[in-house]
Amino acid sequence: MDYKELFKQFESLNVMIVGDVMIDAYWYGKVERISPEAPVPVCTVERRENRLGGAANVALNITSMGATPIICSVVGNDAEGKILQELFTSSAMSVEGIVASDKRCTTVKTRIIGNKSQMLRIDAEKDSPISEDEEIIFIERINHILDSKKIDALIFQDYDKGVITPNVIKQITDKAKSKNIPICVDPKKRNFANYHNADLFKPNLKELKEGLNLNIATPDKESLIKAADILHQTMNIRKIFITLSEYGVFIADYTSDKADVHLLPAQLRKIADVSGAGDTVISLASLCLALNLPAAELAKISNMSGGLVCEYAGVVPIDKSVLLSELNRHE
Repeated sequence: MDYKELFKQFESLNVMIVGDVMIDAYWYGKVERISPEAPVPVCTVERRENRLGGAANVALNITSMGATPIICSVVGNDAEGKILQELFTSSAMSVEGIVASDKRCTTVKTRIIGNKSQMLRIDAEKDSPISEDEEIIFIERINHILDSKKIDALIFQDYDKGVITPNVIKQITDKAKSKNIPICVDPKKRNFANYHNADLFKPNLKELKEGLNLNIATPDKESLIKAADILHQTMNIRKIFITLSEYGVFIADYTSDKADVHLLPAQLRKIADVSGAGDTVISLASLCLALNLPAAELAKISNMSGGLVCEYAGVVPIDKSVLLSELNRHE
């Protein structure tokens, strides 16, 4: 395959991302003493950094591949929400799909890093589902964008923080289907069984076992096919794409009479941090799906992208040139 030409085609795509956005905050400092108030280290903060997190990391990956993301989420009408919108703007991303609510706080995950080691993470969030009034506003905002822009793929990026509800899923899925927009899902436990009629469903092994109440110790092809069959039959999902960490990835494509099934091994890499790998995988999968790539090729490209970002510490988007080089090397 001509991956250079494929990546050029990515640049014409618009991808809508519906999900939970957040701020990943980092406080860096030195630890030189123990507090006299309690047996805990004192971290003297020297530098603070705010990054786009959650579903916003998918938007960063879409941008890194040259495509255009349209992020849709509900945040708090608070100082943190304004910071988040500024982060989007500084990354040249539209905030037309962001709804600010007086009833919610903006999710912020703050990591305290002393002497180059993470000491503590503080989460400020409200993870209850958005209200019926917020749902109405949010769905109207998304529908307006779907009616006014060319959207080539839609991703539900679910972090179980309350932005995605069963009604949001149903209304937006129906709208996207009416416009023949392919739908990709990166699910979490709360809404796992609500994503009917998706084109691609990407749980990891833990999410698959929890969502279907299965006991799969070591994932083998036969047990994965059985799980994929259940998802296809009960939720009418066309492609089931399961990430398996060190075991690689599995994909089953039900768009033809006979399922097209592939189990791809993981590539040996020096793993620094697995954070954000799933965001990268769903991003590349959505771009490949928008261009109707075969299931095996979609899985190969997405699997490789997820492995590459694991070589870096922290949550980082994929490097387009590195991915292109790696794909050509394994052609």
